[in-house]
Amino acid sequence: MAAPKRYAVAASGQWVDEEDGRRLPAGEVHAWEQGLNQTVCGLSLSRSELRRFPHIGWPDIFPESGGAADRVQRVCPRCASAAGRRGTDARPRWHRTNPRP
Repeated sequence: MAAPKRYAVAASGQWVDEEDGRRLPAGEVHAWEQGLNQTVCGLSLSRSELRRFPHIGWPDIFPESGGAADRVQRVCPRCASAAGRRGTDARPRWHRTNPRP
């Protein structure tokens, strides 16, 4: 069985944390596999003018993580579904409550 993929973050903007001086993502964020020149949803990093954040993990951009989500405005829903994390506005997974006999 293959190990789960680890995704980094690509974002439309950036900001610098005053406490530790790290660059953090801002604006719209996408999942990105290091070594590739495109996001998980298929956007080209250079053509879309997305900035790479190889030091930020994909789970850290969600507000409930307490990580680097301070200025994230939107999480790409296609990247979220492909990277294994669904947004808070997504419908719950399909579940049959009354199966046929």
